[in-house]
Amino acid sequence: MINENNEQVGVVPVAEALRLAYEAGLDLVEVAPQDRPPVCRIMDYGKWKYQQKRKHKVRHGHEIQIKEVRLRPKTDEHDKNIKIRNARNFLAKGDKVQFTMIFRGRERFHPAIGLDMFRKILGELNESAKLEREPKFEGRRLTMVVAPSK
Repeated sequence: MINENNEQVGVVPVAEALRLAYEAGLDLVEVAPQDRPPVCRIMDYGKWKYQQKRKHKVRHGHEIQIKEVRLRPKTDEHDKNIKIRNARNFLAKGDKVQFTMIFRGRERFHPAIGLDMFRKILGELNESAKLEREPKFEGRRLTMVVAPSK
């Protein structure tokens, strides 16, 4: 048996171990039931479970997400700058950013406008982002993904 101060006590009868745990106001936990004689420890089991749960939560860190910024070919310069500023904030937090340009009606026949806008955006983000997925058409949408450069 191991007491609450992590000192090895030795082989103790079960009734004696339960009495010692009760006097300390703690739990008697069987740590290694496969050993002969089984190893038990006097500890606060609820506190131990809580600490184990917290250890597993801390390990996860920041999960990378893909944030989307939507544009149109006719998006105004000021609006575009605001969207670029938001994208910079996402990249600073470690998230990837997907730029999506939606073409409607006659805009679909002028894909060069969207490609030029994406090139300008990449030029403005060059120090904080790297291109992960080239601009690509998917139906009426033109998409590009950038990731933070670290």
